[in-house]
Amino acid sequence: MTVTASASEARPPVQLWLAIWALALAAVLVLFLLQDSLPWAVNYPASAIVPVAEWVSALMRWIKSNLSWLTRSITAVLGVPLDFALNLLAKSFKIGHGANAYVLPRLSWIGVCAAAFIAGHAAGGRKLGLLVGGCFLYIALFGQWTSAMLTLALISIAVPFCIVTGLFAGIWAWRKPWAERLIVSPALDLMQTIPTFAYLIPMLLLFGNSPVSAMIATAIFATPPMVRATMLGLSRVPSEIDDFSEMAGCTARQKLWRVLLPSARPTLMVGVNQVIMLALNMVIIASMIGAGGLGYDVLLALRALKVGEAMEAGLAIVALAIALDRLSQAIAHKQAKGNVHQEASPSFWRRYPNLTLAIGILAVTTLIGLFVPAFAAVPKAITFTTAPLWKAAVNWVTINFFDTIEAFRVALILNVLNPVRAFCEGFPWLGAVFLLGLAGYQLSGLRLAALVAGLTAFCAVTGLWEKTMATVYLCGISAFIACLIGIPIGLMAARSDRFEKIVTPVIDTLQVLPSFCFIIPVVMLFRVGDVTAMIATIAFAVVPAIRYTNHGIRQVSPALIEAAKVSGCTPRQTFFRVQLPLALPEIMLGVNQTILMALAMIIICAMVGTRDLGQEVFIALSKADSGRGIVAGLAIAFIGIVADRLFNAWTAKARARLG
Repeated sequence: MTVTASASEARPPVQLWLAIWALALAAVLVLFLLQDSLPWAVNYPASAIVPVAEWVSALMRWIKSNLSWLTRSITAVLGVPLDFALNLLAKSFKIGHGANAYVLPRLSWIGVCAAAFIAGHAAGGRKLGLLVGGCFLYIALFGQWTSAMLTLALISIAVPFCIVTGLFAGIWAWRKPWAERLIVSPALDLMQTIPTFAYLIPMLLLFGNSPVSAMIATAIFATPPMVRATMLGLSRVPSEIDDFSEMAGCTARQKLWRVLLPSARPTLMVGVNQVIMLALNMVIIASMIGAGGLGYDVLLALRALKVGEAMEAGLAIVALAIALDRLSQAIAHKQAKGNVHQEASPSFWRRYPNLTLAIGILAVTTLIGLFVPAFAAVPKAITFTTAPLWKAAVNWVTINFFDTIEAFRVALILNVLNPVRAFCEGFPWLGAVFLLGLAGYQLSGLRLAALVAGLTAFCAVTGLWEKTMATVYLCGISAFIACLIGIPIGLMAARSDRFEKIVTPVIDTLQVLPSFCFIIPVVMLFRVGDVTAMIATIAFAVVPAIRYTNHGIRQVSPALIEAAKVSGCTPRQTFFRVQLPLALPEIMLGVNQTILMALAMIIICAMVGTRDLGQEVFIALSKADSGRGIVAGLAIAFIGIVADRLFNAWTAKARARLG
């Protein structure tokens, strides 16, 4: 307490900080005005660029030439379960060669739909069963079955790998605080802020254009939530349970596997849910390096500007995402309630009646498929398409509202986007490093200042400053507008239960939509460019602003609200003077998450013509230039880490101030 008090007393007072910031801003303005005399302080000199990209490329070439035996071994090992899942769900098993080959069919689509219904019914009742089974039936009737099963096969192999890896990494980090602080947390920060495209480049170089590459990239991208959930779940186990297990004579291993992990199961299941959703999102993007499936269908349709086909594949992704999300959430909820305990029974089918029924239906329908083709593959006669309707709808909107849409697009570009972009790209790199370092020092001291300044300087010394500021401009505008929309909606939801019931299903749906699906409708109306990227990013990133604001207002202690009422505060005064200030740290966490989600989406929007770091990664992917892509990916990650650390420091300071 004494050290903290002396440290806080040593910090400059508020008035002095205002003077320091005024001087700092004046110094940056002088730098900008003297850019002819001091060009190196505004635009980083090309002669001083550090060739990090070339070093990374050389390292990747060395790994490829000297460790090819290792990558081939990994591909062979991982290819076995992946090929089995692909054959089981999407293709078929070929036994033998040539004319004597015998083909075993894939699982019947009717059986899979029935099994999905049974799983939903077992986890959450008839309503959830109808929803999950209906989503799979929708995919079949719209002719997307094979593509959806390719995607599901990849997820079914990647997700268990992510869960097991994340569980053991989380246990290790929980047991070894030094490892969590020095290794695990920095690694998780990088893994969660590096853009998805950047994962594809080294996988493509090392493992080739194949489903195995896509699966490895997916597994790396989707593991962090399980690690964090494991650490959080174990740290939240009550100390009484820990003490009781020791009193009962449990060894350390028994205590972990029989007491602590079962107690943390609800939190672990939330991590499983997040792993499934991230894996689905990444599998869609990994279609670019051989994953195939629904993501590849969307990609082809977008490239050919086939509006209807892109929408149908996108809606199939949505159906699969909703089914997997609701099912995993229901299982997590049931685990939390402890309803999954089964009585001991010698027979398998008595202990697991739903699983036995699902396996039986799958086996019977697949065997029938050997003789009845309608069971093996979805008959074309019962499928239908809405592609012409989507195309006609877009054509109608374009014809009738083209002038309005174009006027809005041009006005936004000329009056908002271009001026902000010019300001950001012309901002002195040295000034940005200095100001961000100063902010870090004010919020948390020298360590944060050095981290923030160093990560910002990396973007300049690698020759990516202009692209970095283009990313900051588009991400900043999108996140700002998303907060302008999301925070008021969250405030209204917090003050009205009826409004919250309307908003919650909407934001839940937005949260399960893969990022690809936000681009499709916007690019139809606004064509490619920054406006399309901005609108898609706002739609993708608005959810945390709404959710955290609503949660922050509602979690204010009822005792404080009652005390305000007793003191004579009106409802408006109670809201603005008690609830809002106390919820401000939570709201700022929502702003932080909004910025990170906007940054992730901006990179994907490189597909629709943005000119920023995302485009660098996209070009590097097309050229298999690992150094260029990885360095651009690191620059994007560092933008996210800088924003995250500064907002977290501000939030911690606000929480401490509010007690």
